[in-house]
Amino acid sequence: MIPTRSLAACVGAAALCVAVGACATTVAQTATAAGAGVAGPGAISPDAVWPTSMREHVDLWLHGYALLTGDTARIPFFRRGYRQQMRDIRKGQRAYTALDANADKLSARFVTNPALVNGQFLPFYFSSFAQMQRVTDLFVQTAGDPRASNDPVVQQLFNVLNATYANPVDRDWLRLFVQSLADENAHFYQAYWTNETAARSATRQAVDSLWQRVYRPKLQRFLNNTQQSNGELILSLPLDGEGRTVAYSRLQNSVAVEFPDSPAAAIDAIYVFAHETVNAITATAISDNVTPAEQRNGATARYAANANVRAGAILLQRAAPELAAGYMRYYLRSAGVSEPAGDPTVQFTTTFALPDAIRDAITRQLEVVLGGI
Repeated sequence: MIPTRSLAACVGAAALCVAVGACATTVAQTATAAGAGVAGPGAISPDAVWPTSMREHVDLWLHGYALLTGDTARIPFFRRGYRQQMRDIRKGQRAYTALDANADKLSARFVTNPALVNGQFLPFYFSSFAQMQRVTDLFVQTAGDPRASNDPVVQQLFNVLNATYANPVDRDWLRLFVQSLADENAHFYQAYWTNETAARSATRQAVDSLWQRVYRPKLQRFLNNTQQSNGELILSLPLDGEGRTVAYSRLQNSVAVEFPDSPAAAIDAIYVFAHETVNAITATAISDNVTPAEQRNGATARYAANANVRAGAILLQRAAPELAAGYMRYYLRSAGVSEPAGDPTVQFTTTFALPDAIRDAITRQLEVVLGGI
């Protein structure tokens, strides 16, 4: 999810809708994206239903955004302290790249155009960073005109790019960012990612085992009944409690979640998955229970962040009740709030306050979706 959720962009040709409010990191897209719902090159598990994967180019892109953007939301865009941690590691390796050299210029554009944050979703539509380089280079050269290519896949990708980088200034920003990221990858990130993911081999196996053997079966009815019956669960190094979700179709969804630090923390990935996949329910509950005046003054975006956190807890209370308290504690930690010694419910509901009407609407809808579980 993304903490600037009041933004929205739609591209008719690709049926792309990007909704970015106070807490929604979900993009809906009818076109097929590379690798969605398929155990591809980064796959951990060969399962046909919701395989668990890693995607190097997704992490690289998010890493670049993390180094360039401020992160002050209650549930951070990225791991708390991620930017400083990366700076310390890179300093220890004496790594200085084009991303460092161009950081001030690239960061400044987010102030002028906050909607640029939506570009975080871009890598989910591509199969590799090399493909991203080729397509974005053509996109910049042709001023984003889909007619410049006869390839329908490239045309769709141009439409996706145009959702965020539609004007010449933002296309030039994209050009510089991709060039800087390529240098960052060559001189630091590729080696870092390879070493870090190898060191977490036992953790990824623990996540996969929990997911496929225990919690995916418990959540499958919910997923089936919310048009999310299949997809790909991506473990991502830069992320924290705010995941990233792209919904292409009922059978093709990408949900990127935190890559836990150790096997003992493997359940954290399941918590974030629950938080991500309730977005369709919370969006409806909010829109049905806010007035036109509240919509105009931004209340919808303000409620969205807390609604997803609260809905994830309600989902787990019904589908996997043994996880509910742990989920609450996880999101209190993610928000930087001290955990109580006992039952976290009061602290959780106070921290993530929500109007009763929206909470009740979420609860009713989840009960219908889960069929009485």
